[in-house]
Parts: sequence; structure tokens; C-alpha cells
Amino acid sequence: MGLSLDEQKAVDRFRQEVAEPSMTKLVILDFWAEWCGPCKALTPVLEKVAAEYADKGVVLAKINVDEEQFIASQFQVRSIPTVYALFQGQPVADLTNARSESQLRSVLDQLLAKLPVEAGDAAAPDLAPLLAMGEDVLASGDGERAAGIFAQIAEMAPDNAEAHAGLIRALVLAGHVEEAEAALAMLDPGLAADARIERARAALELAKDRPDDSELAALRAAAAERPADMDAQFAFAGAAFAAGERDAAADTLLAMIAADRAWNEGAARAKLLQMFEAIGLEDPWVAATRRRLSTILFG
Repeated sequence: MGLSLDEQKAVDRFRQEVAEPSMTKLVILDFWAEWCGPCKALTPVLEKVAAEYADKGVVLAKINVDEEQFIASQFQVRSIPTVYALFQGQPVADLTNARSESQLRSVLDQLLAKLPVEAGDAAAPDLAPLLAMGEDVLASGDGERAAGIFAQIAEMAPDNAEAHAGLIRALVLAGHVEEAEAALAMLDPGLAADARIERARAALELAKDRPDDSELAALRAAAAERPADMDAQFAFAGAAFAAGERDAAADTLLAMIAADRAWNEGAARAKLLQMFEAIGLEDPWVAATRRRLSTILFG
């Protein structure tokens, strides 16, 4: 076909992620980029409506034009966001101008009335892509948007522990501690015991230590002025982590463990392990910090 290796890989990815699903589903294809402000405004609308229409056979696929320039060129994308509806491998509508939820629903309703789209399983929707989307948004630092995604999933599947855990963690990240506490309190006891909920609970407990800027500055100054004062170091570490300063919190706790691992019945190590649990043991930062802890403990 005269394609380079990279272009062939791009075509294969597109076939698997977009073309093949479009054989039976209606695919909303969103061309976007990280630097595109209008794309970021449109994305929550596309995600919400796609989730609502999942049981009708609608799925959302996203193409980053910086990473998939060859695919974007094949669709002659001249500006972003550009959004198409695809069915059986072919564009059937340009959705770019459908910027509101009502406009997008209207176009989708018209398309679904005309096309033999295979409906999804309303009783058991595929939540994995939505959960992955929520985790990606959460990892990017956008707690507000992640909370909206996880809340929709929790509404669709009230017994899904991962969705509820994601909602709590997203609310914590967004600074809505009281809402996170309420969401945790409302959980069924069976869900509350899930390991993923325990991780969210740990994140919530740590977030309760979050100080305002002046309090954090005072705790930082006290820790710097009294390096041998374990209480001052411990107070700063907890506040720093709650304020999002992971490295400062870890550095302080690791220094405490190196100086006196038995202080206050091992409180510094316990606090660090609680931070690991809140973030997730699979997180690269956690893995690196655990290696530092192991070096201190086992030499």
C-alpha cells in the first residue's frame, strides 16, 4: 500500500479501535489535542452523552491529532475539535457543530432512527472504557470532571465498587471533602469493605489534614527551624501530602524513619504506608518511594 511502518501501525490501531466497532455500533469520533481549549470544553459533553447512549449502541473514540497525524490527514482534519459519527467504517454525519448536550442528542436520535445500529446490553453495559476514562481524567488532576464521570458510572451501576471509589477519590482531589464523606457514608456495607473503597477512604482521611496556605507555611517553617522535632516534622508531612506536595511529605517521613524508625510506635512509617494506599501501589511515584523506604529499612 506504500505505507511506512508507523503509518501502518496507525492504520491498524484505527481499525481495531474505531473501524471494527463501527461495523455494529455508531462511533462518535473526536479529533482533539492537549493544547486545544475548545476540545477540553467539548470533551465532557461528548463523554456524558456517549455514556447515556451506550445502551443504544453509541461509543466514543478519541484521536489525538498530535499523536495520530496520519489518521487526521486521512480525514482531512483542518481544525479541532472535529467530530464525526461513523457507521460501518464510513462517516455518516459531521457532529462538530453539535456543541451542547441537547444538540448532540438530537443528531444521535436522528441517526439511530435511520441506521441499523446494534443496541448495547442495557442490563450489563461495558463499564471498563468509562472507568478507564475516569481514571485517566483523575490522573490528569481534573477532579471535578473525574467526579462527574464516576458519578454517572455509579448511577448506571450502583453496585460497582470501582466507580464509587473513583467518585470519592475525585471529590477529594477537587477539594470537596464533605461531599466525599457523604458519598462514603451512603455506601452499602458490602461495598464499603471492598479494597478499592478502603483506598478511597485512606485518601479521604489524609485529605482532612489539608491546611490553608498560611497554615502550611507555618508548619513548613517550624519543620525547617526544628529538624530534630519529630512532632513538627510529622505535622508538616501530613499537611504537605494533603496539600498535594507528595515529594516534600515523603522526604520528611523518610528522614524521620532514618533518624528513628521506632518514634511514636512507628508513626512515620505508618503514615507513609497510608499515603501509598491512598495513591495506589501501582503508581510509579509509590513504587519509587517504596524502594527508598526499603533501602532505609533493610540497607
